[in-house]
Amino acid sequence: MKTTACAFWPYSLPPESGRLRLSTVVHGCLVLFINTNQHLIFHTTHLTFFSLSHLCNMKISMVLLLTATLLHTTTAAYGSWQSAHATFYGGSDASGTMGGACGYGNLYSEGYGTNTAALSTALFNNGLSCGGCYEMICKDDPKWCLPGSVIITATNFCPPNFDLPNDAGGWCNPPLQHFDMAQPAFLHIAKYKAGIVPVSFRRVPCVRRGGIRFTMHGHSYFNLILISNVGGAGEVHAVSIKGSNTGWQSMSRNWGQNWQSNSYLNGQSLSFRITTSDGRTTTSYNAVHAGWQFGQTYQGNQF
Repeated sequence: MKTTACAFWPYSLPPESGRLRLSTVVHGCLVLFINTNQHLIFHTTHLTFFSLSHLCNMKISMVLLLTATLLHTTTAAYGSWQSAHATFYGGSDASGTMGGACGYGNLYSEGYGTNTAALSTALFNNGLSCGGCYEMICKDDPKWCLPGSVIITATNFCPPNFDLPNDAGGWCNPPLQHFDMAQPAFLHIAKYKAGIVPVSFRRVPCVRRGGIRFTMHGHSYFNLILISNVGGAGEVHAVSIKGSNTGWQSMSRNWGQNWQSNSYLNGQSLSFRITTSDGRTTTSYNAVHAGWQFGQTYQGNQF
């Protein structure tokens, strides 16, 4: 469900505040000046601001532009806390998390870093959950839990192990909700020696740098395109492609977030229409120029 595109305070700050000024609406968006040492916390269903008296004492050092993307909300996809368990893998540098069932390959170069996790069958949704973001906290285990939370991206699948019981090694067996986190991410919320901890998690919007990435694989008549670095819901559920000499064509998901077209598209500029799990759609016109080659990565628009 899409809500209002912009927000603004319907009043001005008092002149004596001096150090902070707030505009009304500039090109449909709110411009807010805020101290870089402070936090402006975004949630999909609300915005949490500091009190007016606190804001008035801040120094102006950063501009935050609140766009329609940040104020978009969905009623079902985000915000509900659920229970699960978490373990870790991949080593202290998370090098063992590279590759994986989502197809992202090198998670460093793809922009996901070390705050990633492999999802159990109950969460993975046969790969449609790839790219989704989750906020996680350790709970109910004061011996091993650390304060605070961490936001991770789903980049891999944690397969079941039916040779072990669900409560003694078969952590990713259905119907359990489980996150096998990259070790650095796990250590944000729990101690290393814990091994496994109970967690609370919720879906949150993904914040990405740069545009959606399209990495070209395959060959003529078999275009396999990895779609990564997706903001907002993060989970791509539908893709259409258009060559400069064709109309729009639906792509099929081959595996993970690799999407397939069997059309001959060589020598054509390519446009993409991406729909995520919350129903939002963005179109990147001519994101891939006519001289594209397999093995190259291009960027389009972002949510």
